[in-house]
Amino acid sequence: MPGLESLLTRLIDADVRFVVVGGYAAVAHGSTILTRDIDICVPFDAANVEALLAATEDLHPVHRMSPARPPFDRSALTTNWKNLNLHTDWGQLDCLGEIEGIGSYEEVEARSDEVSLGDASCRILTIDALILAKEAMGRPKDREAVIQLKAIREQAEEE
Repeated sequence: MPGLESLLTRLIDADVRFVVVGGYAAVAHGSTILTRDIDICVPFDAANVEALLAATEDLHPVHRMSPARPPFDRSALTTNWKNLNLHTDWGQLDCLGEIEGIGSYEEVEARSDEVSLGDASCRILTIDALILAKEAMGRPKDREAVIQLKAIREQAEEE
């Protein structure tokens, strides 16, 4: 079964506008933290939600934070989203309208870099911005990520 990287490729191929944030971004920067989902920051405009639906609809996406787990389908196009937490056949995808410590999608995008992902590329939160976001979250797993990310940043600065 394809996994998280394949899910990202799907988003890229469907022209979803997003920035990778969270644990997957930390791993991309060199962290050894295990992540089981992809967190992305997205603008929740109609065109982007349509692209997100097109990218995931055959992967049976459901709202994973709702006990009833309703499907993510065409009815989603008329909803004003702040966050969207999906479970798909290929893994969990958390779509966030803003990132604590950074701000809105536009602010997140301004603090991101383009990175290669196989034959495609996508935007990922810079290590400095990711540290800010993780510090703002303050959960134990975020504090561990901050320690690793700061060490990775220091090593890169020394080289």
